[in-house]
Amino acid sequence: MTALNQNLDVIILAAGQGTRMKSATIKILHAAAGRPIIDYVLDLAGAICDRPPIIIIGHQRESVQKVVGERARYAVQEEQKGTGHAVLQAAPLVDGARHVLILSGDVPLTRPETLRRLLDEHDRSKNALTLLTMVLDDPAMYGRIVRDDHGAVTRIVEAKDASDDEKQIREVNAGIYVFDGTHLFDNLRNLSTDNAQGEYYLTDLPGVLRDSGRRVGAVIADDPIEALGVNSRADLASVEGEIQRRVVTKLMSEGVTFRNPATVVIDSTVSIGNDTVVYPFVTIEGTTTIGSRCVIEPGVHLTNVNVGDDVHLKTGTVAEDAIIEDEAAVGPYAHLRPGTKLGRRVKVGNFVETKKAVFGEGTKASHLSYIGDAEVGADVNIGAGTITCNYDGVNKHKTVIEDGAFIGSDTQLVAPVRIGKGAYVGAGSTITKDVPAEALALSRTPQRIIEGWATRKKTK
Repeated sequence: MTALNQNLDVIILAAGQGTRMKSATIKILHAAAGRPIIDYVLDLAGAICDRPPIIIIGHQRESVQKVVGERARYAVQEEQKGTGHAVLQAAPLVDGARHVLILSGDVPLTRPETLRRLLDEHDRSKNALTLLTMVLDDPAMYGRIVRDDHGAVTRIVEAKDASDDEKQIREVNAGIYVFDGTHLFDNLRNLSTDNAQGEYYLTDLPGVLRDSGRRVGAVIADDPIEALGVNSRADLASVEGEIQRRVVTKLMSEGVTFRNPATVVIDSTVSIGNDTVVYPFVTIEGTTTIGSRCVIEPGVHLTNVNVGDDVHLKTGTVAEDAIIEDEAAVGPYAHLRPGTKLGRRVKVGNFVETKKAVFGEGTKASHLSYIGDAEVGADVNIGAGTITCNYDGVNKHKTVIEDGAFIGSDTQLVAPVRIGKGAYVGAGSTITKDVPAEALALSRTPQRIIEGWATRKKTK
């Protein structure tokens, strides 16, 4: 870490509401790839500076503090009077001898390498201010960078205040700044509100510093997407798309195969082991972890699922808050609800639903069954159409099926009930009482055949 990094404070602007989001939630708390936008900016600050950043909060400050917690120090902007006014609220928390890096809480895509290049340029040139800029084909509402004949930055003009000629400038402000702390706060206190918005603009400082004989420099970002801010739902979609592209690129570099990378949705909080193959149209969210050598077929949707090694998740499988151990096979079109735990070599087949169900090693439920609030031992066979009747309309009850039991097709197990070790339940049974180990349980009505019944019915 350079001397500049060690003598650095980071301020994150996060007080604005974000009205263009058309949301009751402040924009920095909207999620992209599984995490609030502000989380990515906090990560960026942590990669650059050991000291916790200072977050300027205003709208929904309690919600922001709940998400951020002790990862930051806080300054409050009671009234939103512009970016210059916002930074000024951090003055009591900043040592004036330090350099100050200012980030925006709604700009989550900047890379640490870009900030290090900005900081190095600031240190090398002895600037009072060095800012990050970008060149856009359509500058839209971004502030334009005005340079002199020698290429030095003279000022930033906000789009609303720009002349027609200035609006043609393609180099724009990326909203990331490094200040020499000795020149920051005193100049902020002297800013004017003589502009279209009637606010104190942080972007007025380049002109103020130049007028006082100070140096102002700029570094152009290699990729403008690093400075993309989230001001609308469209911006949020663009940011999330880039984060997910980075996630998939990283996973591929670690040995994961994607059959069609552009079609998957994978949160930044997901981990996948090497030699796993992910098919198109897969969604993996939350804290999901997937082991090595797995196959994840099309349409699989996992949320907070722990998947072991050599697991095969077949087309259309949905799982949430579940554990799937090594060598298991699930699906197609299975539904693992919260609390499900499948042991090694378990097979849960097509159109099987589980909830709060623990399956022992080698157990199979291959077709069309519901297993809820159940403890199933090892090497159990659960036939097609089996239902654990766990809810009596008021309370949930538990079904226990011990090791090696065989449950015939179209069986209803009315909980609370226990099927003993090695016991058999005949197909078509409704079991309301415990079945002892090694016993056979049947509950069928004797079959009757009435000859000629259908013919007589037709005659009538």
